[in-house]
Amino acid sequence: MNHKKVESHPSVKEELLDLLEVALVGALKALRRHRTTGAAPSAAKRAGKKSNTEIVRLILIDSPTPLHISEIIKIAQKKHGVKFNRESIVSALTKKVLDQNTFRRTGRNEFALIDRQY
Repeated sequence: MNHKKVESHPSVKEELLDLLEVALVGALKALRRHRTTGAAPSAAKRAGKKSNTEIVRLILIDSPTPLHISEIIKIAQKKHGVKFNRESIVSALTKKVLDQNTFRRTGRNEFALIDRQY
């Protein structure tokens, strides 16, 4: 086999070496974190944590009526210790409404579970 040596610009070579160093340092930190916790970082981070839409689902299960987003936000703070960003949670719920799987709209910024009759 005949290998040709490709000449590269020194600054490109240095940038590539810097990039590899940063990637390897990050990988080493992740390995050390994994070794000390005994679990993968993503698994440790997610253990026991509910998504925002799961919290809303739990709130609506407990509610005898559909709820306005303001009430959902208050209950989430009081019962679950979670402070929702109003625009973000409305956006997330609207996407779920469009999926027609979990939530439905019963009014302006008012939500209910899709499979629940009130």
